[in-house]
Amino acid sequence: MPGRFFLTTPVAGIARDLGLDPGYHAHDPPRRNIKPGQEVVAITSDGLKQMRWGMIPVGRVNARGRPVMETIINARSETVFDKSAFDGVGRAVVPLDGWYEWTGKARRKTAWRIAPVDGRGLFFAAITDVWTAPGGQAVPQLATVTCAPSGDVAEIHDRMGVILRPEDIRTWLNGDEDAARPLMVPWPDGRLVVQKADDVDWNAP
Repeated sequence: MPGRFFLTTPVAGIARDLGLDPGYHAHDPPRRNIKPGQEVVAITSDGLKQMRWGMIPVGRVNARGRPVMETIINARSETVFDKSAFDGVGRAVVPLDGWYEWTGKARRKTAWRIAPVDGRGLFFAAITDVWTAPGGQAVPQLATVTCAPSGDVAEIHDRMGVILRPEDIRTWLNGDEDAARPLMVPWPDGRLVVQKADDVDWNAP
């Protein structure tokens, strides 16, 4: 959908490959269990930026004019450019090495790790805005964009994050909606591997 993801590749290397300045992210530690509500590194048109995963939609309304109450973790690609709740959002890209999903009933769920077959990193499309917290602090925040699953993922979930090729990152960040829409499609079959995630400490950072 994704529910959680991980990034163990050094941010400095990702930044170097994309021609970006890693700044203070050059020494970020590996993260094996990134959860909604936590800070993530995002690629923006202005470079790398720290953002919270999860948009608190204060002031946003749905098509009926009612306030959107729930924190938005993921946004559906089919409606992200059309829903009034997403009016005026920006765009970003989240680098990651893979993500986790779960199947089964509560308390008996099986955790799955989804990662690229070739071991290279992935880039999730995301939307962004800024939440003004009590006290006036401005909090940059994002929600990942999802689409229908590829054949690799379909057996464990009916959605997956929109994965961008490195050469499409600039189009997602700076292109108009007509240029961005064709990017929101399932990742080609055969490029992801799904394995049981039995070795993950879910209490670790």
